Amino acid sequence: MFDIDWSRLWGQFVYDPQSPMIFSSGFFLFLFLGFSLVYWLMGKKTTLRLLFVTAFSYFFYYKSSGFYFFLLAVVTVSDFLIARAIHHNNERHGLDAEGISKRKLPLNRFLLVLSLALDLGILFYFKYTNFFGEVWASITGGTFTALDIFLPVGISFFTFQSLSYTIDIFRGQLKPLNSLLDYAFYVSFFPQLVAGPIVRARDFIPQIRRPLVVTEEMFGRGVFLILAGLFKKAIISDYISVNFVERVFEQPDLYSGLENLLGIYGYTLQIYCDFSGYSDMAIGLALLLGFQFPKNFDSPYKSKSISEYWRRWHISLSTWLKDYIYISMGGNRKGKFRQYINLLTTMLLGGLWHGASICFVLWGAFHGLLLCIDKATHKIQERWPGWLRVFITFHLVCLGFIVFRTQSFEKSGLMLSQIFNHFEPQIFLQWVESYAGVAFLIALGYLLHFLPASISERTQRSVTAMPLVGKALLIVIFVFIVVQIKSSEVQPFIYFQF
Repeated sequence: MFDIDWSRLWGQFVYDPQSPMIFSSGFFLFLFLGFSLVYWLMGKKTTLRLLFVTAFSYFFYYKSSGFYFFLLAVVTVSDFLIARAIHHNNERHGLDAEGISKRKLPLNRFLLVLSLALDLGILFYFKYTNFFGEVWASITGGTFTALDIFLPVGISFFTFQSLSYTIDIFRGQLKPLNSLLDYAFYVSFFPQLVAGPIVRARDFIPQIRRPLVVTEEMFGRGVFLILAGLFKKAIISDYISVNFVERVFEQPDLYSGLENLLGIYGYTLQIYCDFSGYSDMAIGLALLLGFQFPKNFDSPYKSKSISEYWRRWHISLSTWLKDYIYISMGGNRKGKFRQYINLLTTMLLGGLWHGASICFVLWGAFHGLLLCIDKATHKIQERWPGWLRVFITFHLVCLGFIVFRTQSFEKSGLMLSQIFNHFEPQIFLQWVESYAGVAFLIALGYLLHFLPASISERTQRSVTAMPLVGKALLIVIFVFIVVQIKSSEVQPFIYFQF
């Protein structure tokens, strides 16, 4: 009766490097529906449910990075055992939380260094071996042949997440889990596994064995966030990227200065919609499963300063860098000069976290310098009109994204040269006519971004108040629109590479 291509169906469950599993794919949405039915049938069988989700999460990572999912297991098991060893050593010496904060035992220091060496060693090998090999060769005048090293998806995310657990236990801010399954569930939880947000153990662990409850508000908010993320990613980000942004950044000299500027505006919107769209879907999926993640983006382009921007952009990473690097180096406690050094160092490492490239390091240094200037001039800036501060901050962010996206000093220079020497504003209407869909979605994306937060909140409440049939119909409409507009090829999330 049904002619089923079993080989093609089986192929959907096998790792394909050209087609990693992503939230916006039809296969994932179909798979998640079946997963959800089994998940809810398990109900109060907490341990079985945790085991099921962990197994699904490992399958999800297998579909993203193949058999490199074993790295996830190595990080999980090693940090689980190290954290327990640190805690037992503190108990053996009779130290409570206050005693731990005052007295760092030598063995615990060694164990923490071991955790750092294992996690960062894995991260360094897979992500930075070729980069530092080339840097060393250029310094010494030697030669370096790049190694064929596969970069597992999201390796920076799960290593940082696991590291925060061992560091918090070393600091006495958290007690270790007794169950390896619980810890594996935390590290591998699929909604945030490959592109964040980086969820802290102290925020997530208390939720693991709570009774499974999804309130009407959680369900409605989850549906809203999934649809909002799908709209940002599959409709706005992918469309403007494939149909305009990629072309400009690949060959900026073939386009006028105006088109280059519009390409930069387009990429600034694209990366926001891509990454915040993923975060929205991750948070929404977690809500449907009964878990709550903190917000990862808060309308960053509304920021009136670079400092505010980093409180609104990729919040889970910026707070991680602040808590575990900036504050660990002294933060602002040792004078202005030391504060500026700490800011620059933190942002340099933040740039390097994004990728093994001198351009990422330069982007991090640029933002570190902007933060230093911002700290030094914040009293002067407060006298300026709010709209002017937003305008300046936004364009500084755009400027940084040029080298971030091109990964080439030559192409970055070409773009700036075209903007300043061959602007040609008279072709704007012609551009709108030629790229009507792109122009519409860029305008719509920025309009939605700059709308008051109250409008988004009202829309979210309206979706929550819908009956179940209304929510189902809304989902069908969104999926239909995505199918009509989306690119024929899978467009992985930008932050998968980080």
